[in-house]
Amino acid sequence: MAEDVDDDLELGDEGGAEGPGKKKGKKTLFIIIGIVLVVLIGGVAGAWFTGMLEPVVAMFTGGEGEHAGEGGEGGEADGPVVFMDLPEITVNLNTGGRRANYLKIRVSLELQSQKDVPQVEMLMTRIMDTFTVYLRELRIDDLKGSAGMYRLREELLMRVSSAVSPARVNDVLFKEMLVQ
Repeated sequence: MAEDVDDDLELGDEGGAEGPGKKKGKKTLFIIIGIVLVVLIGGVAGAWFTGMLEPVVAMFTGGEGEHAGEGGEGGEADGPVVFMDLPEITVNLNTGGRRANYLKIRVSLELQSQKDVPQVEMLMTRIMDTFTVYLRELRIDDLKGSAGMYRLREELLMRVSSAVSPARVNDVLFKEMLVQ
């Protein structure tokens, strides 16, 4: 009979040892879920503020973004897209007082239709000014890697689209880019 009591105590101890282990497992699970949520929310916020989510948002909101309107105002294309070369731009980059670095860039604009060409030509001075002012504030680090090129393309597209509105610019294409 005394042995039965000892066995019950031992079983009770084993059961008690599992209880805190399960609580520890739940705490670890909640910590992992919290970390995943923080990383996920941070990634989405970072993508939003860098503009990488604009095409996705435009897709769900009916095309109100920069890349929307592939079919023009009425939803129909006015003809084949037109490529328009801009003059070469050479600017000194923002180096913070160090040795001067220069950026030489040639771009081409993809216009929605031929009817947008006169509007863009008429506003060429404004486009060049907008590009030059923006490019002069860049640092060499801003241009590194494919992410830097993507950001530069998106910024130039946003600026040219606002400068030539209501004409439609679909994309900014790099023809030449040299940093020295």
